[in-house]
Parts: sequence; structure tokens; C-alpha cells
Amino acid sequence: MDDDPVTCAKVKAYFEHEGYVVHVAANGDDMWERLGQHKIDAVLLDVGLPGRDGLELARQLRARDASIGLILVSGRNDDVDKIVGLESGADDYVTKPFNSRELLARVKIVLRRQRPGPAPSCPGELRFGSWILDVAKRRLTGVNGRQQVLTRGEFDLLASLARQPGVSLDRERLMQTVFHRSWDPGDRTIDVLIARLREKLEADPRHPQLIITVRAVGYMLADGACSP
Repeated sequence: MDDDPVTCAKVKAYFEHEGYVVHVAANGDDMWERLGQHKIDAVLLDVGLPGRDGLELARQLRARDASIGLILVSGRNDDVDKIVGLESGADDYVTKPFNSRELLARVKIVLRRQRPGPAPSCPGELRFGSWILDVAKRRLTGVNGRQQVLTRGEFDLLASLARQPGVSLDRERLMQTVFHRSWDPGDRTIDVLIARLREKLEADPRHPQLIITVRAVGYMLADGACSP
């Protein structure tokens, strides 16, 4: 969704040439109407929409549908903007001007996460702390039966850590696993996802006991094991 008709037309033409069905919306009301009329797998949402704030729309969309792919598009390249965008529940953040081929590649990554992947090397449920992660069903449940909603990025990152409890994983490896691209030292995407996971999983996010920071390396799941 973008308020620039030229940008919309170019993206629509390129994606349709690649075999995708594309619906265009110029504002928030149009977006909700399209979502009600069609089965949408992924949304490209411009942050700088006139009228209704794009980030607020992103939060509303994520609250309404935890599984839909959501990529934010913005003309601002500031790290703070990227972090705020990811905290709104987006799976990825793309800055203008963007390359159509790169945009398509990122959409493919988001869509690929919606399909069942190969069986994990550690079969069954992954258990850590008071949580149970069902990789096949992409579901996180507390021992009390309460289900915790995760974005795709959060789930994939948590699954990577949970498959190797007690092993320190650096940001480069985690970035490749979650977003299939290289990590830049100035990119705080992984750190933002970790902070969001701690808010959802830890009893006290300020003093994490599950997802541990390994100084000068990355992160590690402190306690976890595969179910028998």
C-alpha cells in the first residue's frame, strides 16, 4: 500500500510479471477493504501514508492477523525508524528508493515462512523454562496452556535459539537464519527481536533468565531441551 500511484504501478507491474496477484490500496480504508475482499498473504505498507499513521495501521494489522506477512516501506533510513517499525510487528523494513528485485526477494522470504518447512533436526516440541515451542505448528504455549502470539521473525529467531540451547549464536548467523541476508554491524534488527521476545517470555525482561546476552558474541537460550 502506497499513496504514490507511480510507485504502486511499477511494483504491481513487476510482481504481476513474476506471477503474483497484486491488489493496490492508496490509504488505510482501502487496505481494510482489500483485506476483506481477498485472501492476502503479504502486505507492503508505506509508513508515510497521509492521514492514518502507517505504523498504527501495522500494529492494527498485526493484532488482527498474526500470520500475514508484513513489510514496511519508508523513505527514512534512520535506525530508530527501523526499530520502531519492527516493534510494530513487521517482518521486515525496506527503505526507498528500493530495487524491485530485492523487494521481491524479501517478499519471497516472508511467504516462505508461511509454508511448512523441513522437519527440525531436534524433533518434537522444544521445551525451555515454562514454555513449549511447537515448531511444526509454529505455536508457543506456556505450561499453563496460554498461547503466546509471535510474529514470524520472533518465532524463527526463537526456534533458532531453542534448537541449540546453551550454544552462543552470533548476530550474523541469526540474521542469515531469520532474514536470509548478511548482518551489518549497524543493524539492530536482531537486538530488537530479542527485546520483543524477552518482553513476551521473561518474568522480568530487564533481568532475562532465558535469552542470555553473550558479550561480544550474540545470544544464547540458557535452558532448553527437546521433548522425548
